[in-house]
Amino acid sequence: MRFSTICRTHVLLRSPSYLLSFTVYVIMKINFLLIVKMKQQDIKFKVLSLKLKAWLSAFSPKLHYLLLIVFFLLFAVHYSLLAAHAAEIASVDVKIQNNEIYVTTSIKPDSKFIHELNSGLSKELIFYIDLFRIWKIWPDEFVTGRKLERILKNNPIKREHAAIGIDSNIQIEKKFKDIESMVDWGMDIADIKLINIKELEHGEYFVKVTVVSKIRKLPPVIGYLLFFMPENEFSISKNSLPFQIKSR
Repeated sequence: MRFSTICRTHVLLRSPSYLLSFTVYVIMKINFLLIVKMKQQDIKFKVLSLKLKAWLSAFSPKLHYLLLIVFFLLFAVHYSLLAAHAAEIASVDVKIQNNEIYVTTSIKPDSKFIHELNSGLSKELIFYIDLFRIWKIWPDEFVTGRKLERILKNNPIKREHAAIGIDSNIQIEKKFKDIESMVDWGMDIADIKLINIKELEHGEYFVKVTVVSKIRKLPPVIGYLLFFMPENEFSISKNSLPFQIKSR
């Protein structure tokens, strides 16, 4: 039985028509299996793509916010480093005349400050002039102080140069022929009366001048979102030489 089957198979394989049919059958079988396998892989790929897309769509907003925060943090650090030496206080001079303490000070802006002002950006400077009493053991004691504001505005198109000075409740507006004279006025504080020495106790004192350049205010919503951004373009300070106040 087995021998006859083998003989029949041998005869059929020697037949050209059967051999062709058998070859076509094998090729179709192989193609069918390949197609089925490819479809299975395609379905797996589509499922994986859908899962990846869903994961990215869920994670993407968080990633965007994270990148935004990182970007602005780097910008804030970079900006702070650039502005660390943006300007310097040239001098803090103190004189006593008619029992009154007068302070004269000035700052030297850097080229970046002048360039931005020439470009049309307004600048707001705040001067804090504070009197301190020196103690050998205890920290220095704040006695009194004054706050002055200078707002500089330049319109390069109209060639208008205007400034505002604020001292307590007094506000003055000034116009200048050129930007240089406006900057000189804004940078110099001359003979500001601080206090009468009759109001002071015997001791050693000094005057500390702090100058802050404010960055232009952002809209409330943006300012709330970018709360980590610096509010000041620069903040610098300098002390005067110590001086004695004798007994009254």
